[in-house]
Amino acid sequence: MRRLLTVLLGSAALLASVSVAHAADKKAPAKPPVVSKTIKALHDSFLILDTHLDTPTHFGRPGWAITDHHEVEHDFSQVDLPRMNEGGLDGGFFVIYTGQGDLTAKGYEYARDYALHRAVEIREMLAANPGQFEIALTADDARRINKAGKKFAFISMENSWPLGEDLTLLETFYKEGLRMAGPVHFRNNQLADSSTDPKGKLWNGYSQLGVRWVAEANRLGIVIDVSHASDDIVDQSLALSKAPIIASHSGPKAIYNHPRNLDDARIKKIADAGGAICINSIYLTDNTPSPERKAAYEKLGRGPDLKTASPAEVKAYADKRAAVDKAYPAPRGDFDLFMKSMLHVLNVAGPKGVCVGADWDGGGGMDGFEDITDLPKITAALKTAGYSDADIEGIWSGNVLRIVAAAQAAAEKK
Repeated sequence: MRRLLTVLLGSAALLASVSVAHAADKKAPAKPPVVSKTIKALHDSFLILDTHLDTPTHFGRPGWAITDHHEVEHDFSQVDLPRMNEGGLDGGFFVIYTGQGDLTAKGYEYARDYALHRAVEIREMLAANPGQFEIALTADDARRINKAGKKFAFISMENSWPLGEDLTLLETFYKEGLRMAGPVHFRNNQLADSSTDPKGKLWNGYSQLGVRWVAEANRLGIVIDVSHASDDIVDQSLALSKAPIIASHSGPKAIYNHPRNLDDARIKKIADAGGAICINSIYLTDNTPSPERKAAYEKLGRGPDLKTASPAEVKAYADKRAAVDKAYPAPRGDFDLFMKSMLHVLNVAGPKGVCVGADWDGGGGMDGFEDITDLPKITAALKTAGYSDADIEGIWSGNVLRIVAAAQAAAEKK
């Protein structure tokens, strides 16, 4: 949630570059498409997954349950079971996220314990709702769980700082269900360079420990995720990994020249190597707040700690925030911009190299694309753009499940 509020405040824009023009061979819809009954039925017939769900940030909140219906404007959450059903989301990768801290023994110990606690919270959510959710460890698991009428939950790790200098911990998390991991987040760590560290490069890609991290991920069959990583890391991951890699929540520089985004050459290289780029819903436009909005948010303050605040306290803060948003609207992209981003990547990578990772509950969301109930709009827009049903199902899940299976197959060959 700290990341969500940061994005709302616009501080991430300090790292932004200048927006650049783009060209797409297929034209994006000018308005959010109307989701007809036919399109909704088609959407619901597909296996729908998202590769980056930060929803575990809510699992420890007082009074919050994934089986209850929530509203983003009242409690900041974008994913729950009722909305999964409404939006057709069958499952995805639930994230163990740890914000970057000190590269010290004390820092590593804190990060390890924090990440293990988050892993336990995910498993506790699954154990508390066995009739609705089940952990997925393989691509076949996801399909089986879906056919059984339940939601599947893969586990991923955003930022491998919690491993410290002990790579045996990667296997510890693997045994807890980890099947995708990214080496780094907003700042450089002991393994790798970030795309957004204001201090610049530390390792010129992977450190020696990071090279061993790649090999260990390959050995275990964990998919390597290069979102947030530097361009050097993308290149070195492609060179070092024995299995296809993924960018679980990224966008194209051709739409917005932000360090978090990927240039066309690297998008194509990832796809040509069997990997995929999962389209994000942030870092697609300059979100620098106006001075008035910034001042209003600073006056409002950070808000309650979601891990301890009551639902009433959260709603009271959310209502105050909504008043600020109305008085000083946020500079946001919209669904049309999201589709321009997706269609651009499709034109570069092809339909087998694209997936969806909108960063729900981690800062994602745009005008007309506020939570997972809006997912059918993507199916409608892709149909309008001329993509086949087979292509669309691949974008929604087939490409990702193929990559998961490929990583595990490569591990089995060793």
